[in-house]
Amino acid sequence: SANLPSVDVIPSEHFNTVTYTGDGSADQSMTGVGFQPDFLWLKRRNAAERHVLTNILYTYDNGAYKWNDSSDTKAEFGGGTGIASFDSDGFSIKTSDTTWNANGSTYVAWNWKAAGSASSNSNGSITSSVSANPSAGFSIVSYTGNGVTATTIGHGLSSAPEMVMVKNRSAASNWAVQSVPLCNSVGNGAFVELNTTGASQAGSNPRFNSTLPTSSVFSVRGYANSSTNNNGAAYIAYCFHSVDGYSKVGSYI
Repeated sequence: SANLPSVDVIPSEHFNTVTYTGDGSADQSMTGVGFQPDFLWLKRRNAAERHVLTNILYTYDNGAYKWNDSSDTKAEFGGGTGIASFDSDGFSIKTSDTTWNANGSTYVAWNWKAAGSASSNSNGSITSSVSANPSAGFSIVSYTGNGVTATTIGHGLSSAPEMVMVKNRSAASNWAVQSVPLCNSVGNGAFVELNTTGASQAGSNPRFNSTLPTSSVFSVRGYANSSTNNNGAAYIAYCFHSVDGYSKVGSYI
């Protein structure tokens, strides 16, 4: 059946959700993921708190990986709060603050498997560093912008991504999200911003070129203070495409 996963893709081996209760310590370890996660999206459940995203390609700073907030424009956060390590069956937290590990608070963590440490990818006009899981249609991409319009970035997947989320790590900027269903509806340059309530945009200062991703690259625009390609700025991108029986990128009315 087309609804069943292929032999190569057993969903729980590539994505898993775990919940935990904080203990207020600076070294709590979480297990039960079933694999070493490479991208982690975490949220406190019992009180107001930010969504936090981190991954294996981020810089390690003062005992923890740097991270971003999905609702914030700020550059990546550091200083030793967050994830101390990505472990064989989960992750360890190096913090006791309310965002990650307040005593008695409940949390949820969504975990994706990529490929561990990065490989260099020269498919695009910018050389990128990629941790890719082609079987599950997911990759993490790190690159440095060049400020040039019609720039391409290698993503490491075997099929074209249907959704790409990009964040400037060096300076304050909005998240930029391109999805093929949105582009098919609004136009190839369409995007939304993860951290705002704004409608989709496709006019002046587009974040992505008017070109959909291919099986080897996605395309970004360059201009002053760009969310996707400012000259010399560091960026992180998360790329996804649908996999039968495992994941689906779509839209609805």
